[in-house]
Amino acid sequence: MVNKLVDYVDLDYKPNENDLIAMYYVEKSPECEDLEHASMEIAKESSIGTWTAIATMSADIANRLKPSVFHIDSKNQIIKIAYTKELFEAANMSQILSAIAGNIYGMKALKNLRLLDITFPRDIVKAYKGPKFGIEGIRKLTKVEKRPLLGTIVKPKVGLNEIEHAKICGEAWSGGLDVVKDDENLTNMVFNKFERRIEETLKIRDNVESETGEKKIYMPNITAPLNIMKERADFVIKHGGEYVMVDILTIGFSALQEIRDYLDDKNIVIHAHRAMHAALTRNVKHGMTMLALAKLMRLIGMDQLHTGTVVGKMEGGKKEVLDINKVLTEQKISDNNLTTLNQDWGNIKPVLPVASGGLSPLHVPDLIEILGTDLVYQFGGGCHGHPDGTKAGAKAIRQAVDAVLEGSELKVYAKNKPELSKAISKWGKN
Repeated sequence: MVNKLVDYVDLDYKPNENDLIAMYYVEKSPECEDLEHASMEIAKESSIGTWTAIATMSADIANRLKPSVFHIDSKNQIIKIAYTKELFEAANMSQILSAIAGNIYGMKALKNLRLLDITFPRDIVKAYKGPKFGIEGIRKLTKVEKRPLLGTIVKPKVGLNEIEHAKICGEAWSGGLDVVKDDENLTNMVFNKFERRIEETLKIRDNVESETGEKKIYMPNITAPLNIMKERADFVIKHGGEYVMVDILTIGFSALQEIRDYLDDKNIVIHAHRAMHAALTRNVKHGMTMLALAKLMRLIGMDQLHTGTVVGKMEGGKKEVLDINKVLTEQKISDNNLTTLNQDWGNIKPVLPVASGGLSPLHVPDLIEILGTDLVYQFGGGCHGHPDGTKAGAKAIRQAVDAVLEGSELKVYAKNKPELSKAISKWGKN
């Protein structure tokens, strides 16, 4: 019988290319001896161990499969664990998370536990398709090459019928926005049926494209049980849609993988809405980070992902959002601080970050200065709340972006732009 205290702590261990590395913030409970003991409990429970010595544990299993806690930072309460890739079913994200983000959260030895980051080994990365389009593909599809993509979300979130919804989309597109999307809780409603909404909205899109000569994008929310999501995606494609949106956490990782695989041979972009993420990510001592979730989404293959605004109404500081965007857009990430591990993405394409939540045209200078132009900027109330309505709000947003890219201050640029001028008058007081 192998001793129950297999030593999972090996501070001399050097991770190799076959290891998955998980980094955690750990707070031990009062009954736990010290951080080293807590670390051992995490490594044991997430892999081969249990609470007592067992006759079925062999020395071969222990030596071959046990993970190693190779880094313990007592001051910052951060540990790093290296797991051999053999512990995971590479193409099964649900199984991977059941190990590194599963039972360990419920252990009595821990008061708080937060999965900060993950490094996936090459063989696991190769098991995933990643985004089909990514940044370059989206730029090519939309024909927007230099500036950020600009969009809105139909407001109110729910309540409009299909005709009213399509009309608002048309006004936003006519005003100069590229993208209009459904909100996260708009699916197939008694007052707004999915199929009719698609038909009416895409007809308006076609008309506006003819009038403006610009590409216009509609992102319908297909979130539903998996078989219905497939039917809805097929309906969108049949009617000329080029995007679908999914609520990535509420549908679950397994359904997310399958809808990505189902759409692989179809020419359609997947927009990922992160509704419910804060239930996991907002507590800075527990759960998991948005950065870790972002890595999962890049592997699975979302083309766009909400990551934060820095400004606006949603929680998320500058460093956090920039780190998240970095893991989505760069091909190799180096371990240069306490919150980001190495990652080589190989052939996995970059994901286009999306900033959304409480934005108005007045936020545009800060957004571009902080986050750059390889993003989608989405304005809900900051478009529809314009004193002259949705179309004027869209114009004001486009004017604000033009001003920044031309190097002009908004107030100066707005002197002969009534839409931007009125936006400044309204939101400049906030």
